[in-house]
Amino acid sequence: MRITSVHGTWVSVPIPPERQHLSDYGKQPSFDSVIIRIETDVGIIGWGEAKAGVASTAACGGLAAIINRDLAPLLLGEDPRDLSRLWDVLYNVPRQGFALDRGHVFPALGRRGLSISAIAGIDIALWDILGKSLNAPVWRLLGGRRAERMPAYASGGWAPEERIGEQLLGYVKQGGFRAVKMRVGSMDGPVARSAARVRAARAALGPEIGLAADAHGTWTVSEAKTFCRMVEDCDLMWFEEPVTADDKQGQAEVRRSSAVPISSGESEFTRHDFRELAELRAADVLQPDLAIAGGITEGVRIGAIASAFNLRLAPHLWSGAPAFAAGLHLAASQSAGFILEYSLGHNPMLHDLIEERFPVEDGYVAVPDRPGLGITVKEGFLQQYGQP
Repeated sequence: MRITSVHGTWVSVPIPPERQHLSDYGKQPSFDSVIIRIETDVGIIGWGEAKAGVASTAACGGLAAIINRDLAPLLLGEDPRDLSRLWDVLYNVPRQGFALDRGHVFPALGRRGLSISAIAGIDIALWDILGKSLNAPVWRLLGGRRAERMPAYASGGWAPEERIGEQLLGYVKQGGFRAVKMRVGSMDGPVARSAARVRAARAALGPEIGLAADAHGTWTVSEAKTFCRMVEDCDLMWFEEPVTADDKQGQAEVRRSSAVPISSGESEFTRHDFRELAELRAADVLQPDLAIAGGITEGVRIGAIASAFNLRLAPHLWSGAPAFAAGLHLAASQSAGFILEYSLGHNPMLHDLIEERFPVEDGYVAVPDRPGLGITVKEGFLQQYGQP
């Protein structure tokens, strides 16, 4: 089996004004991602996803160009099942020969950023091909699923203090969720306002529903520590991205200052970033976004770091269907995997891009046993919303 074509399409789907939400990212007028199609000479097609930003809106033209102009030529004629070797080729170009021969990395400038996102999307598509070629779901190839379904938390929570409880309770009723996540941080102005919103949410939810808070890395260390002190009696599942990802030492300081669990990772690239988080004791929960951090191949390595440091793994899944499916297969197969993120914002890339569904029932998502990622992309959707 050989690769005959690789193509990434920047897909931008408008979000109706009444469904747009306002956060520290600003208004989210569209959902953007690069959907990758890899075709083989035996007719098997693999689908992947690469992201230029962790929010839904992103200009993905440069990312698509990296995939189509820089990386695609390296893959043509290759066996798509050589996943480990192809990952190293893409990561170490133009010194991939040294890396393959000597058994350690020789990366050039592209060790972070869009080049890793491009590798991530390609890698996800290659795993899809491998699973389809063996008529097996990806989780089977990763060692098997640990359960037939996984708990999920509803991810959203932008409402002000007087309405946040109602909004989160709506999530609970919508899918039977037993856990929810809300946004805090610079979008609220003073730290005390975020803390008040969290206290209002906890009062409305009661003690039985899990509650997490996500600051999107917008606070300073002192602000994050102040917030932790203000909400320590609210029994948070975790406090996500308290400070910028550039300040891992600062995040470790926040974690040491409080009993509130800390999570992060959606802004990190490769196992090397996550190793630093683990060594610094900067997080309790690692949250790689597989469409950013390096794909499923790198996700397995990150999962091993989580397990080795007795941390937990909860992939960032604010994504389209290919990346969501990839994170689901990873979390279901890893020792440290324990919960899934489920976007409650308007997400046409999850719900309208593919033929299948990932329904939430009683707060759980079934781990599908369809071959590969278990998704069938609607190519008409790509044509409708694909950007030139």
